[in-house]
Amino acid sequence: MRILVVGGTGMIGGHAALHLARAGHDVVLAARRPPAAGTALAGLPLIRGDYAAGDFAAGRLAGFEAVVFAAGQDIRHAAPAEQTADFWQRMQSEGVPALAEAARRAGVGAFVQIGSYYHQLRPDLAAANPYVRARQLADEGARALARPGFRAITLNPPSIVGAIPGVPARRYATLAAWGRGERPDIPVTAPPGGTVYMSVRSLTEAIAGAVSRGEGGRAYLVGDESLSFRDFFQLFFDVAGNPAQVQVVDAPHPVLPDAFIVQGRGNTLAYEPDPAETALLGYRRGDVRRAVAEVVALAEG
Repeated sequence: MRILVVGGTGMIGGHAALHLARAGHDVVLAARRPPAAGTALAGLPLIRGDYAAGDFAAGRLAGFEAVVFAAGQDIRHAAPAEQTADFWQRMQSEGVPALAEAARRAGVGAFVQIGSYYHQLRPDLAAANPYVRARQLADEGARALARPGFRAITLNPPSIVGAIPGVPARRYATLAAWGRGERPDIPVTAPPGGTVYMSVRSLTEAIAGAVSRGEGGRAYLVGDESLSFRDFFQLFFDVAGNPAQVQVVDAPHPVLPDAFIVQGRGNTLAYEPDPAETALLGYRRGDVRRAVAEVVALAEG
C-alpha cells in the first residue's frame, strides 16, 4: 500500500513511517522540514509542505492509498504565546478536516488521524479547554467525511513514551538525567494524580491496524497502562538503578508543569482500552517500562 505520513519526521509519525515501511508498505513522509541526516527516516522519500497552510491539496495526494496524519500540534510543543484560538483553529479544528477532505477528493481510501484521548474520555474537558475542544472538532470533523470508499478513522491515544534514534528528545534526556541523580536542581517529587501511558511501539502497531482494518467513522480510544505521575517518574529512577524514591508533593513540578496536566493537578485520567478494539487494531500492551528503558538508553547515547 502506498502511504503518506503527514508529520512523518516527528516522534510518532517517524515511528509510524518506519513501522509501516518495515511491514512492506511504500511509505512517503510529508513534513515542513527534512528528517535529520543519518537517521533511518532520511532514507524515506519526502514531500515538503505545511498541511495547515493548505500545501497538500488533492493533486499532491493523488496516488496514495492511505494518509496517516500525525502532525497535530500539542500543548507541550507549541509556545504558550502561540496557543490562541486562531492557532488551534488553523492547526486542529479546520486544518485536519480540510486535509481529510483533500484526501477524500484525491481518491485516498483511508485517512487515519492521530488525535488525543482527553475529549473522548472526558467530553466535559472540551468545554473548558480550547486545546481539547480543538482536538475534539478535528476528530469529529475528519470522521464526518467517512463514506463508502473513504475510511476516516481517529486513534485517540494517551501520553506516549518514545524517541527516535539520532533525534534529540529534550524531555526524556531530562528525565533520564534526573533518574540517574544528575539533576539535583529537580526535586525527587511528583504531583498528585496520574494518567494513562502508552509506548510509541504500541501506538504504531495500532496505526498499522487502523490503516488495514479500522472501521470508517470510528474513533478508537487506545492506551496501555494507567499510572500515577509518581509511579511513572519512579520508572526512570528504577531503570537507572537509582534507589531514590519519588515522593508525592502537591505543588507545581518543573518536569510536569500544571499547564500540561489538562485534567488538573491532583486528578487522574484512567481507563482500560476496549479488548475487542485492541485485538482488532493488533497492538501490544504491557510495554511502558520497556519504552522507558529504551528512551533512557537513547538519551544516554
